[in-house]
Amino acid sequence: MSLILSMAAFALAASITPGPVNIVALSSGAQYGFRASQRHVAGATLGFVLLLVLMGLGLHEVLQLWPFMTRVVQWAGVAFLLFMAWKLASDDGQLNASDSARAPSMLYGAVMQWLNPKAWLACVAGMGAFVADGEARLVWQFAAVYLVICYLSVGCWAYAGTFLRGYLSHAAGMRWFNRLMALLLAVSALYLLFT
Repeated sequence: MSLILSMAAFALAASITPGPVNIVALSSGAQYGFRASQRHVAGATLGFVLLLVLMGLGLHEVLQLWPFMTRVVQWAGVAFLLFMAWKLASDDGQLNASDSARAPSMLYGAVMQWLNPKAWLACVAGMGAFVADGEARLVWQFAAVYLVICYLSVGCWAYAGTFLRGYLSHAAGMRWFNRLMALLLAVSALYLLFT
């Protein structure tokens, strides 16, 4: 039982802390509401868990054979984060619950995780800590724990955004909020360039 608690604590620490996926969940909740943001939350969760499972089943060995792939993922992640920051910064700030089709999609959330260096580091560190020998049962157990914790964590950010929605009911306020979120994403991307 203590192994599961340790896995859950690690998953919570890695999932609830601020990062690009959570910033987008917060922004989506504020702009489109909690329900429309669930696609992003589900996609980010499933994308991360798939990456975690593949890492546990041997993807890390591929990266050791071709270390340049790590750099390719990092640069793609930076480009994607800067693109998302630009989209947020240029948004008109209009709140429209019926326009939930513009909210980040499930695929968007999943791709974000695959291009998120924080997600890659969490997968490598988590698998190294809990599944060093590559035992499949432990990989799947860790993935099941992470599925629940990650979904709830990213969902909390979307809910927090929904709570802020009441304070950002005017387009001008939402534009400022989106620009702040865009700045945070851009800072995250630039930080990744120098690490």
